[in-house]
Amino acid sequence: MTRFSFRAFTLSAALFAAPFAALAHGESAFDIKASDKASLTATILSEFDNAWAMTVLPDGHMLVTEKGGLIWLLSPNGAKLGQIANGPEVMAKGQGGLGDIILHPDFETTGQVYISYVERDENDDALSGAAVALVSLTLTETGGSLSQDDIVWRQSPKVLGNGHYGHRMAVSPDRKLFITSGERQKFSPAQNMSTNLGKVVRLNLDGTAPEDNPFYTGHNGTADQIWTLGHRNPLGIAFDADGKLWVQEMGPKHGDELNYIQRSKNYGYPFVSNGDHYSGVKIPDHDEMPIFEAPKASWVPAISPAGLMIYSGEMFKDWQGDAFIGGLSSKALIRVSFGEDDRGRPTAKETGRYEWGKRIREVEQGPDGAIYVLEDKKGGRLIKLKPHDH
Repeated sequence: MTRFSFRAFTLSAALFAAPFAALAHGESAFDIKASDKASLTATILSEFDNAWAMTVLPDGHMLVTEKGGLIWLLSPNGAKLGQIANGPEVMAKGQGGLGDIILHPDFETTGQVYISYVERDENDDALSGAAVALVSLTLTETGGSLSQDDIVWRQSPKVLGNGHYGHRMAVSPDRKLFITSGERQKFSPAQNMSTNLGKVVRLNLDGTAPEDNPFYTGHNGTADQIWTLGHRNPLGIAFDADGKLWVQEMGPKHGDELNYIQRSKNYGYPFVSNGDHYSGVKIPDHDEMPIFEAPKASWVPAISPAGLMIYSGEMFKDWQGDAFIGGLSSKALIRVSFGEDDRGRPTAKETGRYEWGKRIREVEQGPDGAIYVLEDKKGGRLIKLKPHDH
């Protein structure tokens, strides 16, 4: 198996500069409208076709996935250097396609990354489900390639339709792989322990189920994987500096949520929500059924939350510990601050909204402390945000 040696990877200054300079012929920077009067400047770095996720390598290079199946290597300046070959085969339909990409915690020695994507049933491409692969990454000055190691997780079962896959990933401080799994627009699987749909799952790094998972039986069923249940379409996941796990999910008609994820809790969908079904059928609010875990923040009207990042950098010191949520229908980057109530329980509330008229798919923190945002849809841009006077 070919392994990627990170320390041997270097790129020339000419490769950085040439693609980035091409942006100078058009708009390259603009100011951001901020609800909290923050003064932000946005710099345009690259453009993509339905970008979905981004991760930053230890030396500042970046990887960006597009829903159609491409993976791009970017310089630390955000310029496209080339494509990563041998990615998973995907058939982009509806919300399905290539998804998230994160580094294995031992990336600097193993060169491995986790990639999520939607796979079709081999006998009926109307049936689909998300999968996660652990792959080895080999980089060159103009791109690179992947070699597959193993499929570590699959949604089960594959079902009809092309929505609500979820499939965002994060590695916990104690080296467990967490994956969000949407209920595939089928409602009831979110409460069905014989499927891993509508759940947050927790795995060992090799994809096996930890024996200390709350519903572990040792029979290799989906219940072994489940950490929490009652989720709809969870499209963002992140750990804060204290190791608390946060997951955001799209509600039905309004009622988007930011949830503090706790072992074995049931978050109630489809029995409760702070929104209603698109058909107009009412759904009880969390307050009406307190047996289910309520979100720490929710939004009516909807923001359509996508990527989630919790900030820890120095460039925006006042924002350290805050969460940033990419908003699709809201066309905004949303800042959420955390706190505690008088009983010491976590709280969350929106404290800032930053708008420039584009759907926001993904948000990440760069090694320089800047905030990097991927816009949604064809022609969506990679934007670098920093203080106006920085």
